[in-house]
Amino acid sequence: MTEKYRATDPMSDLISDDYRMLQVISRFGMSFGFGDAKIDTVCKECGVDAPTFLAVVNFIRNGEYVKISELIDDVDVRALMDYLKHSHAYYINFRLPAIKRKLLEAMSVSSNQIAVLILKFYDEYAAEVSRHMEYENEYVHPYVEQLLEGRIPSSEHGFHALCHRHQDNHGSIERSSSELKNIIIKYYPSESNIQLLNDVLMDIYMMEEDMLSHCRLEDQLFAESVHRLEDEIRLKRPQEEYTPTHSQHESNNTLSDREKEVIIEVVKGLSNKEIAENMFISVNTVMTHRRNISKKLNIHSPAGLTIYAIVNGLVNLDEIKI
Repeated sequence: MTEKYRATDPMSDLISDDYRMLQVISRFGMSFGFGDAKIDTVCKECGVDAPTFLAVVNFIRNGEYVKISELIDDVDVRALMDYLKHSHAYYINFRLPAIKRKLLEAMSVSSNQIAVLILKFYDEYAAEVSRHMEYENEYVHPYVEQLLEGRIPSSEHGFHALCHRHQDNHGSIERSSSELKNIIIKYYPSESNIQLLNDVLMDIYMMEEDMLSHCRLEDQLFAESVHRLEDEIRLKRPQEEYTPTHSQHESNNTLSDREKEVIIEVVKGLSNKEIAENMFISVNTVMTHRRNISKKLNIHSPAGLTIYAIVNGLVNLDEIKI
């Protein structure tokens, strides 16, 4: 059974009932000191869209039991996107660096190789999170900004494809976070400060919980809100503006733009891992693209793909190593 907060509830009740609301309030740019004021009053004073604030609060509060259909009508897409941007800034500029400082304090890296490797793994994890945030800033949010201006972006893939890559990134981050915890628990140096290390482990667990909730919010509430906005704009626009493009009429044997990007990366000599990092997708997705390319072109070697890329103008000779 779900419990929903309402605009007339005291703002202080949120924090008393669930400490996670501290982060929600902060990421909406709201300050404490609101006394016994009600939620709608505090939101109005802080310039925050109260229905969107409540949608986020109730989504996080009710977890897997939440019904998106009960929240979606109240969401202002721009307000929700701003909240997500503030969340990204919190992770990148504060949370991840703070945990790194605690790790350095807890482990003596000058004399223990395991400690050095654990810190290196953490740096790779932090970089992966940052790349995910950069992908959203570079592709997802600009797409949504155009929708908010009443325009359908020119991308032939649409928001559905962006979401697919988005979810790939979320899955990869979740796996890396789990691996990070296991490595520290199983292999942390015995001479480390145990109390400090336990403290940083608690921080990692709490950040993981917070990020899982954040990713669910993006994959469900935000994604559904944007899909709805996209559909509304398409219905309002004249039908002739939606004449299928050439790419939509292409046969299944024609390469997509994304597959062409993969070919370019392959002929430049990059590994699957490097391609995944450059394109902000998972290694599994790269491998899927490569299988599809081989099936469509009947070309299975990098050398064959190189010839194809040159002949079809995807790369110049000076861009590849022969």
